[in-house]
Amino acid sequence: MYPFARLALELYLARKLAPASPFETLVTHHRCWPWDLDPWRELNNGRTLTLYDLGRIPFFQRTGIVGAMRTNRWGASIAGASVRYRKRIKLMARFEMRTRMLGWDHRFSYVEQSLWLGETCANHILLRVAVTDAQGIVAPAKVGAALGVSGESPALPSWVQAWIAADAERPWPPQG
Repeated sequence: MYPFARLALELYLARKLAPASPFETLVTHHRCWPWDLDPWRELNNGRTLTLYDLGRIPFFQRTGIVGAMRTNRWGASIAGASVRYRKRIKLMARFEMRTRMLGWDHRFSYVEQSLWLGETCANHILLRVAVTDAQGIVAPAKVGAALGVSGESPALPSWVQAWIAADAERPWPPQG
């Protein structure tokens, strides 16, 4: 079940914080609860993705994306993701989540998030995010204009560009 109580708490806490730029690294704090565990007594990989949701939603609120989405009747969708898991997060561990936008291309925005145990990065995700309306994908430049962000995207890091290029080679739909 989706953790609606956690979501409500994150949104409540984000309301009290100052607005932020999409390019700032925003930090939220979390704990690994018993219901987040897999059979190996560590943070479940599926729950990790849900927790990343809980970091993005306050990020979207603080950067003004939620307001722009409401005003324009937009939605948002994850159009791709790549995750690296490197360190186990165990029961009751406190961890920090860092979220920031890296930039955009003609269709998608690219967001990175990471979970940290102290100074150690436990896992990291790169996301391709699409803002949508009734006609399909809204151009990131239009979304940026609604946020007061004008001009071109910052240059995407080479590893993000390589991921975009590699993903473009992937057949769709899959062949069996």
